[in-house]
Amino acid sequence: MASDIKIDRIIRTKRKTIGLQITDEATLVVKAPFHLKDDAIIEVVNRHRRWIEKKKREIRSREPKFSKKEFVNGEGFLYLGRNYKLTIVENQQSPLIFENGFFLSKDALSEARQVFINWYKQAAYEKISERVKFYSQKRGFIYDRVKITNAEKRWGSCARRNLNFSWRLIMAPLPVIDYVVVHELVHLEEKNHSKKFWNKVKLLMPDYEKYKDWLKEKGYMLRL
Repeated sequence: MASDIKIDRIIRTKRKTIGLQITDEATLVVKAPFHLKDDAIIEVVNRHRRWIEKKKREIRSREPKFSKKEFVNGEGFLYLGRNYKLTIVENQQSPLIFENGFFLSKDALSEARQVFINWYKQAAYEKISERVKFYSQKRGFIYDRVKITNAEKRWGSCARRNLNFSWRLIMAPLPVIDYVVVHELVHLEEKNHSKKFWNKVKLLMPDYEKYKDWLKEKGYMLRL
């Protein structure tokens, strides 16, 4: 049996079911149990052909297009929803400085991506912690700690009373960050996405839906 749809990658894990993922590059990734034979995987892929083709079309038609960062002079990098230009400089003690633009030390070019990630993580921790504190005091939420993660698809999560947020969020406009913060804080009280949950989100952020939609439509841009 063969599939007309290209499977770009198969990831085998201890999971019990098959998962299909269309990446931001419009490639198909299949997550499957260790024991499952290739024929069974192909059968599932063929069965979901329409969904796969639809998702790929949607991703290819996205505007603006995402281009992987090259870390060159003049390249734009997102921070709080705005694009700031990168300048490569010599004789700079810190690997990366932000002053209404990003200034990257020439000595750090070989590890530029990690340098940016480290900077974004620190900025995310500071800004998101500030917003968590603001909304917690406003509504009386009680939480234990804020953690910044490397999550690529999950913007935030709430485990017990710990709040987790992807560092990529710091690239988004502040109201979008606030939406994710409010979303996870409400999960301290409401564990699922019930009507009661969304009503509580709306009390804190009446126009949350437009920021939820922003993430759905433009979240693919929040990466390097």
